[in-house]
Amino acid sequence: MSKNRRQFLTESLALLAAGRLSGQARPASLRAFDRPARALLAQMTLDEKIGQMTQPDQMFLKSIDDIDTYHLGSLLSGGDSDPKAGNGLIAWTDLYDLYQSRALKTRLKIPLLYGIDAVHGHNNVLGAVIFPHNIGLGCARDAGLVERAAQITATEVRASGPQWAFAPCVAVPQDIRWGRTYEGFSEDPRVVRELGLAAVRGLQKDSLGNPQAVLACSKHFAGDGGTTAKMVVPPDHPDRPAQFKLDQGDTQIDEATLRRIHLQGYMSTVPAGVRSIMPSYSSWNGVKCSGNHHLLTEILKKEMGFEGFLISDYAAVNQLPEKTYKEQIAHSINAGMDMVMVPEKYVEFFTFLGELVHAKSVPLARIDDAVLRILRVKLAMGLMDASRSQLADRGLHRSFGSAEHRAVARECVRKSLVLLKNDGRTLPLSKGAARIHVAGKSADNIGNQCGGWTVKWQGQTGPVVPGGTTVLAAVKKAVSSATQVTTSADGSGAAGATLGIAVVGETPYAEFMGDRQDLRLAPEDVAVIETMKSTGIPVVVILFSGRPLVIDAILPRADAVVAAFLPGTEGDGIADVLFGDAAPAGKLSFTWPRGDSSSLHRGDAGYKTLFPLGFGLGY
Repeated sequence: MSKNRRQFLTESLALLAAGRLSGQARPASLRAFDRPARALLAQMTLDEKIGQMTQPDQMFLKSIDDIDTYHLGSLLSGGDSDPKAGNGLIAWTDLYDLYQSRALKTRLKIPLLYGIDAVHGHNNVLGAVIFPHNIGLGCARDAGLVERAAQITATEVRASGPQWAFAPCVAVPQDIRWGRTYEGFSEDPRVVRELGLAAVRGLQKDSLGNPQAVLACSKHFAGDGGTTAKMVVPPDHPDRPAQFKLDQGDTQIDEATLRRIHLQGYMSTVPAGVRSIMPSYSSWNGVKCSGNHHLLTEILKKEMGFEGFLISDYAAVNQLPEKTYKEQIAHSINAGMDMVMVPEKYVEFFTFLGELVHAKSVPLARIDDAVLRILRVKLAMGLMDASRSQLADRGLHRSFGSAEHRAVARECVRKSLVLLKNDGRTLPLSKGAARIHVAGKSADNIGNQCGGWTVKWQGQTGPVVPGGTTVLAAVKKAVSSATQVTTSADGSGAAGATLGIAVVGETPYAEFMGDRQDLRLAPEDVAVIETMKSTGIPVVVILFSGRPLVIDAILPRADAVVAAFLPGTEGDGIADVLFGDAAPAGKLSFTWPRGDSSSLHRGDAGYKTLFPLGFGLGY
């Protein structure tokens, strides 16, 4: 046994002893399913094996018959890959059942694994409960609550059919300018390790064989939160100015640092039984993770003993350095990739991988290993159980978006709010105030409140999510019948009010679009607060954002500031804290920078701290 393997096992046992992995039995080894998996593998042709390794996006499927033609083992719906019939629960369920029914008619009748990005609830489907993004859950630091939220997410995903969630993200973001910062629980690897484990436990429930469980997927392996910033000229628009870029970049650190920071989420989720892992788009010291044999095979599979399978990110294989797609496929599969998210080029992938095996450029043993890993997971999930229907359980529709599910999301919101300032005990507010003026572009905007990865990949501003409650609506519900609630987008009309609430911050974004060098609060948001404060009333600021923002300009004008991050659909949880039905309990999961910092990258010489990691006031 190698030194690193011994160290991994020692640290895993230490986590067990500390109770971090307690609460359920350590998952049984997937090798318990070796015998039936090998028996099935022995019946498969090479084409059928390659089909199990191929994952198209359903929106690019040329014909439903291609499920049989190419022996497909998996499909996904990417960020904007919705049913043509609409984005509701019935349409999603019908879509899943259509594809799964076709797979069950193939020669070997191996069911599809259907994957979806359910990263803060079943966020693609209208009417689902949307939980706070991970950055907020990191502020709550309540592993039991994270587990309950993940359990509900699993149930709502299974209600629509899919059995695989591309979550949790266990990145450890080190630079808040990264557009995916909000997908990480914290800059602190210890928090990520604990909450990532809780999320896996919740998604996979008591066992992968539970019909209401989904297959979890820890991502993105490894180091995606540590990439180095650079200025990049868009390759397709060389005439445009260089753009600031962190996403899909290069993490330039030694292996000891990679292990100490960026592998910690895998140190807990692998022993906890996560059975799929997604390698990162990003590179480690110039080598793309999707083709890094040392990372994927030597560290993850051999040293850490990962028994599940690896799924590439969306078309990530296309980014490998080889000149042809065929060479890129060979590189990634030989490095240890087991299933490839091809989204559109599934015919080419299927054809080229077959040719590579015949040419002995990819060993048949590597194909058999990949397919064996996939089949073992499918067996563990009960997908081969002839006594169990593989179609969606429409009985779960009754609980989809239910009041019970929303109550848990509301608790998540309450516990994730961080009180940054509270001069003169402005908070909690009185429910009997004569008039409360609620202003700002996000006061009545559920899209801004939920952020990216909500209905659309990049998210949307506006009333795009049914069933949720905005801050304005929550305040109106919370106050007494004698209290007047007025509103404006720009802060006007506040004169004469007892107090004002300004709801401001970032508008939705996700990867690619979210990298941002300047994190100052938008001038229009500053203006809202100045307009309200000029009337002489106390002003409470609610800040929606996917990361800490530079807020120095508003601190002298705001009497209280609450960092709500991206709380999701349940605005009532914000009202609970504003009016004292719950005390603020959140503690910052990221260090908050001062505006006079010459760098917003924590650790740089010019970085200055406004609020430290773990900061949060109470009542």
